[in-house]
Amino acid sequence: SFSPKGMYGSWAIAAVITLVGIIAAMLIPLPAVFIAASIAVPIIWIVLVGQYLTLRWGVAYKLTNQRFLHEQGLLRRVHNRILLIDIEDVTFVQGLMDRMFNVGTITLTSTDVSDGKLVMRGIDNVERVANLIDDARREERRKRAIILQQHDHPSSSS
Repeated sequence: SFSPKGMYGSWAIAAVITLVGIIAAMLIPLPAVFIAASIAVPIIWIVLVGQYLTLRWGVAYKLTNQRFLHEQGLLRRVHNRILLIDIEDVTFVQGLMDRMFNVGTITLTSTDVSDGKLVMRGIDNVERVANLIDDARREERRKRAIILQQHDHPSSSS
């Protein structure tokens, strides 16, 4: 699921904006500055907390030996499955802050009609998780290739 570490950069920026707002309200004796800071700072934090709760409680992932399952939504839950054999590519991206906290974004590209491209943000231990998905995908393809080979070349019995 989404890791809180995925938002450390956003929270740091919000903290800086909060400090700037408080300092500006104290140093500039204009009612407009005080009102702007009093409105902007709480809105920024409400949006960030809402985003965090939505990502943390509203998104879940599960990897089995044949499928990648993901659920989305808080009030209305959408469950979707991607067969591992349908996953074409697994990539991950890490920005500077992501690398510092070992989180990142994984993108699955698949032939699945409902989820041709699934983007998973804020994944902790991103490289390990991406490798787990890719290894499971390759293993499932290997198993299916063996099964298809056995069906294409039945052993002859006398």
